[in-house]
Amino acid sequence: MSNKQLTKKKVYDVLIVGSGVAGKYGALQFDENTDVLLLCKYDKITSNSNLAQGGVAAVLDLKYDSYEEHFNDTMIAGRQANDPEAVDLLVHEGPKAVTDIMENMGVDFDKKPDGTLDKTLEGGHSKRRIMHHKDTTGAEIVKKLNEQVEMHKNIEQCENSALYRLVRVKSGFRADIITNDVLHSVFCSYCILCTGGIGRIYKYTTNPKTATGDGIRIAYELGASIKNLSYVQFHPTAFDSDDGEQFLISESVRGEGAYLKNVSKERFMDRYDKRLELAPRDVVSRSIILESRRTGSNHFYLDITHEDSEFLKKRFPGIYAGCLEHGVDMTKDMIPIFPCQHYLMGGIETDLDARTTVSRLYAAGECANTGVHGKNRLASNSLLEALVFSKRAADDIKRCMTAGFPKVEEHPYSYDASGAPVPASIKTDIRSIMQRAYFVFPDQAAVRQGLFRIDDILKRLRGGKYAITTEFCETLSMAVCARIVLKEVEEQ
Repeated sequence: MSNKQLTKKKVYDVLIVGSGVAGKYGALQFDENTDVLLLCKYDKITSNSNLAQGGVAAVLDLKYDSYEEHFNDTMIAGRQANDPEAVDLLVHEGPKAVTDIMENMGVDFDKKPDGTLDKTLEGGHSKRRIMHHKDTTGAEIVKKLNEQVEMHKNIEQCENSALYRLVRVKSGFRADIITNDVLHSVFCSYCILCTGGIGRIYKYTTNPKTATGDGIRIAYELGASIKNLSYVQFHPTAFDSDDGEQFLISESVRGEGAYLKNVSKERFMDRYDKRLELAPRDVVSRSIILESRRTGSNHFYLDITHEDSEFLKKRFPGIYAGCLEHGVDMTKDMIPIFPCQHYLMGGIETDLDARTTVSRLYAAGECANTGVHGKNRLASNSLLEALVFSKRAADDIKRCMTAGFPKVEEHPYSYDASGAPVPASIKTDIRSIMQRAYFVFPDQAAVRQGLFRIDDILKRLRGGKYAITTEFCETLSMAVCARIVLKEVEEQ
């Protein structure tokens, strides 16, 4: 047992797990009388949110756009599998949250020379409604939210800290946390999981190292309902390289006029969808795979060389620089692309107040299944969802606190964190299984074989005596999430 105290306190009102937009914005909803512990698995910035390029979608001009149109675009992209009530809430409450981070938290969205917002267009949207900060919107929002968090004395950020498990105790939870591979515990009355997606269960993903599905596994072990974990989005335009973490070429590049081309350097989307390059992501990804089968080649390109070079450098500085690092000048060269894992629409089932099926446990952001995305997320709705539902989680907790719900108290506990290091090869095996079994189109034979292999991995992890470290935590989470995904795919 480790009794080493690695946080300032032992008991907190609220534990928030995750350093992205959902975690930070949720933390900022509480006043100075609420003790909040915000866990960052690595540093204060690393998260899926920080890598978001395109922007955040919201209807801010009701003369040009409407909530109904944003609602319809979201439902169409999600193949009508969305929860209409959740989508309605998203499009109506989203603009207030976006205005809040602009006016009260200093987020700097790009503007036109006349001072009005410079909104862009992305696949699946019928109107230009995406606010952006060049092509690094997520990084700008995370940076400004982090500056606000740092100014709030009631919020303690704990870096290099992974949540290993939650244990139910009277009026809350015991949270077992791994900080720099030292296991210790705190107690909280409420917990909001904002741990991001599951991208790292795939060999190729746009997700950072944090995205191993920890929050989903922890909620699952507590008995929370996990819904639609097989609703995985494969982004059609990742830079085609051998890197495990793929460099994303934002949807907004197509929004600004880029063409998709096949191995013969010909446009091909007209064979598959009348919306061409601006079809939703799942449609474009499937079209690329079908075109690859037709042509017998996996070579595809994104071509925006017909646009003004100075405009491209100014509008997409991050993508321009990233392509140059791979030897491609997007103003002169076509960008080699291919689909890869990008986003999770399913996750921990929540209601409209971000409540899970476990009392006092909430989830927001990519790890949650709010119902807003259906089977396919509309571009730039992810940051909006993180803002809206993390606020709703915080608001519901504040209602419970005002109503006088009892607070958690410290309880005796013990555990043994010692053991052998978990083999790194297990993560590699999981990624190979998932890449083969379920990439854009599922391979049912590989799914069945993959389930058999994942079950063996889980027996090994749960039956072996491994040290409780961040590496073990991530490996276990990846295996649990991979099994849930494959089981869902097998049953479809």
